[in-house]
Amino acid sequence: MAEQKHTNVEDALTQSETFIIKNKKSILASVIAIIIIIAGIIVYNNVYKSPRETKAQAALFGGEDLFMQNNFAQALNGDSLGTVGFLNVIDQYSGTKAANLAKAYAGICYAQLGDYNKAISYLDSFKSSEKMVSAAILGAAGNCYAQLGQLDKAAATLVKAADRSDSNTLSPIYLQQAGEIYVKLGKYNDAIKAYTTIKNKYFQSYQAMNIEKYIEQASLLKK
Repeated sequence: MAEQKHTNVEDALTQSETFIIKNKKSILASVIAIIIIIAGIIVYNNVYKSPRETKAQAALFGGEDLFMQNNFAQALNGDSLGTVGFLNVIDQYSGTKAANLAKAYAGICYAQLGDYNKAISYLDSFKSSEKMVSAAILGAAGNCYAQLGQLDKAAATLVKAADRSDSNTLSPIYLQQAGEIYVKLGKYNDAIKAYTTIKNKYFQSYQAMNIEKYIEQASLLKK
């Protein structure tokens, strides 16, 4: 029995250590990209309030195309074919909704390029009244804090993102990530709380299928 408990504890520690590794290349990019693209389409279709906004949207489009091709550096800075890039959209069209959206894109680009401090700066400057979009950006910032080793801030930000999203799609992802970070920090009660929220509130999510295992492992480490 003691040997079994020791094995479970080792498994839990191993899983918590893999959090940083498994998220190193992808900061939830697929989820975030989908949400931001949806937001971009809404803006593109509904926000022709001024010629400047129209020009800003046209400038943003080229960067979005490069972003979807994973050309993150070019999406940020532009290319030789005339795409101005997200940074130039932010600078040239400050105050427009397109420039605001460009900040979100820029933050994700910097995260993918490994410049997490710049990523956080741009992600924090993005504003949205859309709950899912703002939650996704918070989640991205939380992952960036984790990459920088700021684990307490990472976990708190991920929990905040989960609360803001309050959905079976994003909340369980962020809560599980937060739980893994709390385990790494030795904050087992906080980890159990995050995992238990998945079990009780988001029981229809994919993450809920195996969450009992995470609860058990955190409980073993707590003893």
